This record gives sequence, structure tokens and C-alpha cells, in this order.
Amino acid sequence: MNQLTITTTQNVAISFDNASIGDRILAFVIDMVIKILYVIAIVFLLELFRGDRLLRGMDNWSQVAMYLLIFSPVVFYTLFFEIFMQGRTPGKLVTKIKVIKIDGYQAQVGDYLIRWVFRLIDLLLSSGVIGILAIILTDKNQRLGDMVAGTAVISTKQKITFSQTIFQELPVEYIPTYPQVIALSDEDIRIIKEALRNVRLNNDKILLEQLTQKVERVIGVANKSETQLKFIDTVLADYNHFTSMM
Repeated sequence: MNQLTITTTQNVAISFDNASIGDRILAFVIDMVIKILYVIAIVFLLELFRGDRLLRGMDNWSQVAMYLLIFSPVVFYTLFFEIFMQGRTPGKLVTKIKVIKIDGYQAQVGDYLIRWVFRLIDLLLSSGVIGILAIILTDKNQRLGDMVAGTAVISTKQKITFSQTIFQELPVEYIPTYPQVIALSDEDIRIIKEALRNVRLNNDKILLEQLTQKVERVIGVANKSETQLKFIDTVLADYNHFTSMM
């Protein structure tokens, strides 16, 4: 399986496995089944409650507006889920793949919107041929929408050890120092841990300074610890403390 290497905002290189073409097709099929089931359910309910007669009694423009409203969840399905599930749809969730930015930043609404618009070319107008060819032929396995949006689809199936995850053991009596760490995400914590590992391996004081300043800005609090290293360790521990309570 090909790998995608991105450089984070902390100048840390992280490698991901590109999502396979099989997983992407399976995710598409799962999402399509969900949309078809929705359409079937709506048609059934319209017939059950005689909604079709009500629609036929409207003028043409009103009918179009109502149909657009009723079936908008199908039209905006992918866009909605990728925005609110951070790069995943139900199909992607099942197949353990997700959309990320290839520059190390979190994908934004505009990125998902571009991918969604280009589905018209990648999938609908070409019956998926253009999208599949682009995925197979590009280094980062990107369809046209991904190339324009600067995104890629990765697999989250990597086998990692417990020590490589964002979690760590804490004593029961642990008292947190920075409750503001709840502003961070799991992805932020994973990147911080990776950066911290590089700091310790290379004794990189410049990276430690950049990392400390970045964390201070994000959580909105200054370092109260004796050293920058202690500050980052405390932030990681505090995050684990609060997330374990949720």
C-alpha cells in the first residue's frame, strides 16, 4: 500500500497509508445504499400519508422546491458528513478511511465543499471512471476533487502500539493544571506527542520552543511549569485526565 507523508505545522513528518481503491469503492457503495434506503423510506411515507397527492396539487415551482427540500439529505449527504465527522461519511467510518489535508492542516469546510463539487466530474458524469483513473494514476491516490482541494484519503487501520497512541497511564489522585487543554483535539495531541518524541530524540530546543508557543496560543494560557518540556508533558497528562472522564 502506498504511503502519504505530510509535514505538520510543527515541522514533523508523519506517514499515513493511502486508502486503497477497494476501501474507497466499498465506502461509496455503503453510502449509496444508505441514500437509496432514505429515498425508499421517503417515497413510502409520501404514499402512506398521501403526500404525493399534495405535491401534485402544487404549481411546478412549488413542486420543485419541495422535492429539493425532501431529497436534500441525499444531495448534500457527503458534504454534510465530511464536515461534521471530520473527513468521514458512514461508509468511510465503516471502512476506516478519512479525508485529510496533505499540508498538515485540518481540512476545512471549503476543502470538503470543493471535493463535493468535483464529485460531479469524478463520479457522476463519468460513472466513476475519471475518479478511479485519477486515484490509480496519482502518487497520492487523489481524485480530481482531492487534487484541487489539496486533500487525500488515508487509511486509519494502522497497527500501532499502546505507547504510540494519545493515551497514557495516570495515577488516580492526579490533579490537572491546565483545564484549557479540552480545546485540543485527539489529532492535536497525537501531533504534539510526535513532535515531543522528535524533541527528545534530537534534543531540538528550537522545535520545543515552537511547540510550546503553539500550544500556549491554542489553549490560551501561558506556561506555568518549570520548563517547556514539563509544560508539554503536563498538557498531555491533563488532556488524558479530562478525556478519560468523558
